[in-house]
Amino acid sequence: MELNLGTAPDADLIKDTTEQAFMADVIEASQTVPIIVDFWAPWCGPCKTLGPMLEDAVRAAKGAVKMVKLNVDEAQMIAGQLRIQSIPTVYAFFKGQPVDGFQGALPASEIKAFVDRVVKSGGGEAPGDQLAEAVEAAEAMLAEGAAVDAAQTFAAILGEDPNHAGAYGGLVRAHIAMDDLDKAEAILNGAPVEISKAPELEAAHAQIELARQAAGAGPVGELKAAVEADPGNLQARFDLAQALHAAGQVEEAVKELLELFRRDREWNDGAAKAQLFTIFDALKPNDPIVLHGRRKLSSMIFA
Repeated sequence: MELNLGTAPDADLIKDTTEQAFMADVIEASQTVPIIVDFWAPWCGPCKTLGPMLEDAVRAAKGAVKMVKLNVDEAQMIAGQLRIQSIPTVYAFFKGQPVDGFQGALPASEIKAFVDRVVKSGGGEAPGDQLAEAVEAAEAMLAEGAAVDAAQTFAAILGEDPNHAGAYGGLVRAHIAMDDLDKAEAILNGAPVEISKAPELEAAHAQIELARQAAGAGPVGELKAAVEADPGNLQARFDLAQALHAAGQVEEAVKELLELFRRDREWNDGAAKAQLFTIFDALKPNDPIVLHGRRKLSSMIFA
């Protein structure tokens, strides 16, 4: 599956122009898509650095903006009309009018920000915005139970941005939802090192751990009866918490683990606290269960 991000070959995105072709290549072409014009000259040192960086940013915009390069030594009339006093100078045109610009060399981050502004000035979306929308759509698919479709969408997003932590975590969770834990773990282990500690991947790791626990969880009814018969049976209470979580009763699982921690925080090498943190990591940081659970746990730790 490929995301429809409007990819276009270089010849359509970046071209050289002349004074004679400026009207067609810039003014007329900008009626439909923003055109960035790089005013440069062969003797200009900073131009040699800026030009390739600007081209990379334009390519990354996937056709939402185009670029034209104009050698001012060969286009002095245009340079004079636009009052180009130093180079490099960059102008962006939309609907035949300049809408943004800058002079001098800029770092890559500022060039990207400039291109993103130009894209938005033309009513388009920067690639990051499109990817965010695609992630949101994939998350909706996953929430609705369409795990296979969600996985395909997350994979397509990673095809555009291999270091997208949200899409990587989503792909892992989609395979968890398909009950393919080995594949989910393999995907997680193959994550780029740059994002290996990202919250989205930490959450996915916790969800794999909880899913594996669920496979061996006992019956909730029997475990509840065991705890009611002997409240001091901490192993039964821990097993009950796992069974409750496997049954989707997350808040009840947290309550049982908090009670276990209150009774004996060191039981089984601090298993209750470790399990609580695994559950918290698997949820969103602002989830009410997480906020309330962390608050209760902290009050017991520092009491």
